[in-house]
Amino acid sequence: MLSLFPGRPLPRTRSYRRALATLLVATVAMSFPARDLAAQAKSAKWSPLIDGKTVVGWHNYDTPGKPVTGWTMENGVLIRTGDGGDLTTDKQYGNFELALEWKVEKGGNSGVIYRIDHAGEKSYLSGPEMQILDDAVHRDGKNPLTSAGANYALHPAPRGVVKAAGEWNSARLVVNGTHVEHWLNNTKMAEYELGSAHWETRRKASKFATAEKYGRATRGHIALQDHGDRVYFRNVRIRELP
Repeated sequence: MLSLFPGRPLPRTRSYRRALATLLVATVAMSFPARDLAAQAKSAKWSPLIDGKTVVGWHNYDTPGKPVTGWTMENGVLIRTGDGGDLTTDKQYGNFELALEWKVEKGGNSGVIYRIDHAGEKSYLSGPEMQILDDAVHRDGKNPLTSAGANYALHPAPRGVVKAAGEWNSARLVVNGTHVEHWLNNTKMAEYELGSAHWETRRKASKFATAEKYGRATRGHIALQDHGDRVYFRNVRIRELP
């Protein structure tokens, strides 16, 4: 029998049994630490960012508060069909996992830009970008730093993962504190720490060297880039992380 005072048996009273049960529960609780962030992330609820019918909850980057132009819904698919500017979420996000499917036509170019400071002149001057591209045809596909799945101009993507123009790709963007991961077709394309010495070195060597707000925000808008090409998105969803 467990005794708090070795050598001295305790009476089997109701109060003793209650105290013993409390002690055992506390001991078991100490043996199992709280769930880590990964477990919490898995339990987070997914929410659709596009309902398959409308573009409610979004605006063109340069014209917040006005009807969306240049982007249309067809049979549940969001398509960049004309000039309008980056399609930008009305809501801001800090830590999150974004999942979507995309495809481009031959030579197509777009991107997912995140944590955008809307006070900036252009979305990409404050928000880092997960590149969307037809690597086989577009000139940017020749450079791993600007090919599909890369952290545009900073962190390269591996070759041979993106599918051909006209085929659907599955992408995920995980942003948790300073830690960021780009995934394409179940392959990790890039991983980095925002603001780290390594990241700063790459930033200063890139086109964003003089962009003071680039990658600084801890919370901001998400945008699907209008790069002048016809691009398709579906199953766009997000879950916010702790």
